Amino acid sequence: MSQNRVDEYRRKFVMALGGTAAAVTVAQGFILREANAAGEVSSRPLDKAVTSDKRWGMLIDVTKLTDGGAGMVEACKKEHGWGNEADSDEAQKTHWARVVKVTDKLTKNSFSLPVMCQHCEQPPCVDVCPTGASMKRADGIVQVNKHLCIGCRYCMMACPYKARSFVHEALHDQKPYSPRGMGTVEACNMCIHRIDNGQLPACVEAAPDAVIFGDLNDPNSTLSKTLKDIGGKQIRADLNLNTGVRYHGI
Repeated sequence: MSQNRVDEYRRKFVMALGGTAAAVTVAQGFILREANAAGEVSSRPLDKAVTSDKRWGMLIDVTKLTDGGAGMVEACKKEHGWGNEADSDEAQKTHWARVVKVTDKLTKNSFSLPVMCQHCEQPPCVDVCPTGASMKRADGIVQVNKHLCIGCRYCMMACPYKARSFVHEALHDQKPYSPRGMGTVEACNMCIHRIDNGQLPACVEAAPDAVIFGDLNDPNSTLSKTLKDIGGKQIRADLNLNTGVRYHGI
């Protein structure tokens, strides 16, 4: 099927579903099992949908990342199968996470940190999406519904963290739990397939001494207690997006 036919099919599909209304129905149908910050698993009945009782998030301690977050990025690549597209130049390669080097202009102090989708409470990418493909689950995880994405890339322009990328090339050997598609936008989804199965995100498992994952809504979670004890900064806190990813040591 030609790319033009694919684009035509997407447009007809979105019109038939009624755009954002269909996205809401999909979002409410997801199922979740709980994983606490310590990695212990407690199950919920599989017939229960995701609720707003929890808001998943993570704290990344940059001072404990000996590799600047490179291991987290590699774990994400392996888990979701991105970053191996041979036909794309460096500027067009997809990235779900990347290592960014930051240098203080006054002190000249430099450090590296991993940057991925920040899973904002008020995500700009969701606000600008014309089809409802960019969506936020009730538990705070932001993701892209590949069935609704028409590749307009408005969300890429709206994201202040440059956390989204566009798939330019045909894909092969995809992971069944992490569908991707040529002509669509993609980004970190906090490994929802793992969270929903009671596991930690792949990047968290790759850096257990530096990253804490858990429920931001629970004041007794290890994540919330650690944030209270040592604090955690948001990238571009001035935007008031209330991100789900926080950093210590920046």
